[in-house]
Amino acid sequence: MSFVKHLECSRCGHNTSRTEARNVCPVCQSPLLVRYNLHQVKRHIKKTALLDRPTDMWRYLEVMPVDGDEDIISLGEGYTPLLPLPRLGKTAQLRNLYIKDESLNPTGTFKARGLSAAVSMARKLGCQKLAIPSAGNAGGALAAYGARAGLEVFIAMPADTPSANIMECRMAGARVELVPGLIGDAAKRVNELVAEEGWFDISTLKEPYRLEGKKILGYEIAEQFQWKVPDVIVCPVGGGMALIGIWKAFQEMEELGWITSKRPRMVAVQSEGCAPIVRAFREAATTAEAWTRPKTFASGIRIPKPFGDSLILQTLRESRGHALAVPDEGIYSAVQEITRHEGLFICPEGAAGWTAIKHLSESGWIDADETVVLLNTGAGLKYIDALTRFEKEHQPVGAGRENR
Repeated sequence: MSFVKHLECSRCGHNTSRTEARNVCPVCQSPLLVRYNLHQVKRHIKKTALLDRPTDMWRYLEVMPVDGDEDIISLGEGYTPLLPLPRLGKTAQLRNLYIKDESLNPTGTFKARGLSAAVSMARKLGCQKLAIPSAGNAGGALAAYGARAGLEVFIAMPADTPSANIMECRMAGARVELVPGLIGDAAKRVNELVAEEGWFDISTLKEPYRLEGKKILGYEIAEQFQWKVPDVIVCPVGGGMALIGIWKAFQEMEELGWITSKRPRMVAVQSEGCAPIVRAFREAATTAEAWTRPKTFASGIRIPKPFGDSLILQTLRESRGHALAVPDEGIYSAVQEITRHEGLFICPEGAAGWTAIKHLSESGWIDADETVVLLNTGAGLKYIDALTRFEKEHQPVGAGRENR
């Protein structure tokens, strides 16, 4: 039984039926959002019922778009650990610092959430050929879930995508094409295949269901805090779906009566080498201009122009949040610091959030007693190529390995 009412345009409010595969709003080409009959959900399930359910993303079935268990394509994604960071917290003078560690998802990143939901709905709605542009991790997740569902998958990747990502896609049977340039160039190639061969585009916010998988991060964080809302949630932002989805989850949970009206302040973190959202936030703009010559070894946040820029900025405004850009040198140092002090070898994107947290604590924007959650989006092991390349590029002239 599905509690979905319709798909709603995030910009013009146009309502669209959920019975066909959709990409964007047919009126204004903006992202579509899934809307539920939350009044019925509230009558159907209490949050205490979750205690008897499997510990994965689909435990929140009533606020997911599928009709039932038979529609789900799953590899066990979700319900990842929410871990305290006592040693790092002491460093930043924060008494309640936590990390939501998404590295334990299938394929090693939070992309598994969105692609599980998107592939489940794509198969249900009759799609047979799924395509995506990817800097790495989204492609790997689509390849895995597409294989699980028995669907064809095409992935366009920038030529400098880490070898681990390319290999996992190919091993899963996906058709992989390496494209000169950046993620935008890969997106152009996907657009060509969509037009020429009828592939269904699963790009970030170019279909409505990936966001539903990502939003479950918010439900899990609330449940893991015994339905208390943290004060600050820090998210690395490339396409921005985690930040947008978490905010959507808190809105839904209040309407369900599962939490109070309290909201976390949402923080978007980017690299100084590619920071379109940070620049737009500082300028109080409602959309972001494309970043020219983007450069960062944290490939997941090397997105010059997010399609969901207006939704990201709206979330930051509504939550009284913040947006920061941090240098790549700080990101690399943060990977080392988190691994050495807490034993968590996290991805560069997640480490960027730790650099931002230290700055926000020092500036007083975060109070010492506030509860802060850092979202780590993936496993550091998938970034060996990027970390090694960064080391070589930044090694002092004449320095040997023993001097690092």
